Amino acid sequence: MSWFFSTLGVLLALMTLLLALYLITARPYQSSNSVANSYDEWTEDGILEFYWGEHIHLGHYGSPPQRKDFLTAKSDFVHEMVRWGGLDKLPPGTTLLDVGCGIGGSSRILARDYGFAVTGITISPQQVQRAQQLTQEELNVRFLVDDAMALSFPDASFDVVWSIEAGPHMPDKAIFARELIRVLKPGGVMVLADWNQRDDRQKPLNFWEKRVMRQLLDQWSHPAFSSIEGFSELLAATGLVEGEVITTDWTKQTLPSWLDSIWQGVTRPEGLVRFGLSGFIKSLREVPTLLLMRLAFGAGLCRFGMFRAIRANSLQKSTKQYSLVSSS
Repeated sequence: MSWFFSTLGVLLALMTLLLALYLITARPYQSSNSVANSYDEWTEDGILEFYWGEHIHLGHYGSPPQRKDFLTAKSDFVHEMVRWGGLDKLPPGTTLLDVGCGIGGSSRILARDYGFAVTGITISPQQVQRAQQLTQEELNVRFLVDDAMALSFPDASFDVVWSIEAGPHMPDKAIFARELIRVLKPGGVMVLADWNQRDDRQKPLNFWEKRVMRQLLDQWSHPAFSSIEGFSELLAATGLVEGEVITTDWTKQTLPSWLDSIWQGVTRPEGLVRFGLSGFIKSLREVPTLLLMRLAFGAGLCRFGMFRAIRANSLQKSTKQYSLVSSS
């Protein structure tokens, strides 16, 4: 019996130590450089690509969700988003900006399967380099290092602006919303998918929810999550949107992704051989955050938001509206 309690004591002490290390080695948002550095490191060592594939975003498992291969669900997500946004009705040659393109998984599908002329941008130079390596020369895709908070493109540059799960890294959601719509041509379409927090104006976060959200922000260099309602209002407030901003909630469709991402490490043990002990420890360190994400999305603290907006048809009118909003 004494052996049992001694072993239990050692295990509790080890778990306490690991928890302390997890908390003190958090990676809070400091600047755009901290985000770029994080993605550079993950891209350079190849661990994230090995387990998550070429799509660094969640998968779509249907409604109701069905069992599905993790990597297949990710590519399915892109096609579902295309259909939801009505982009499958657009002709080949449509110009599209992929904001937060990662290593280019979505960009390649959009160019290969829909014939779009795609420009993918990310703040990570390593991601741009890897995206270029993975992209066939015949695809009409280019990748650039650019900052979504201050896009280098002139007004009215693209027919479509597309973004998946980039918003949490943006420190000023109003500026992010403005930039997304600003670079759209009149009548152009913005389609965005994002992690969102519950609208705390309707139901304030309690003591424990605040602490969970703090970890979700600090562990992955996120300055803040917007709510679906809040970001929709910011898009409308640009004065550049025609009609209503359309939103929906894909939490149920994407929820299995969190546990599936952890399960990848169990079903693909060859990663331990490829990346060694340091890679295993680096991957293992992300498990608590993935579990917290599953908890937050499953409990309604977080929601997976989809957004669709149209740039006002009159460029002169929308520019005037934006000027009034900016000066107010």
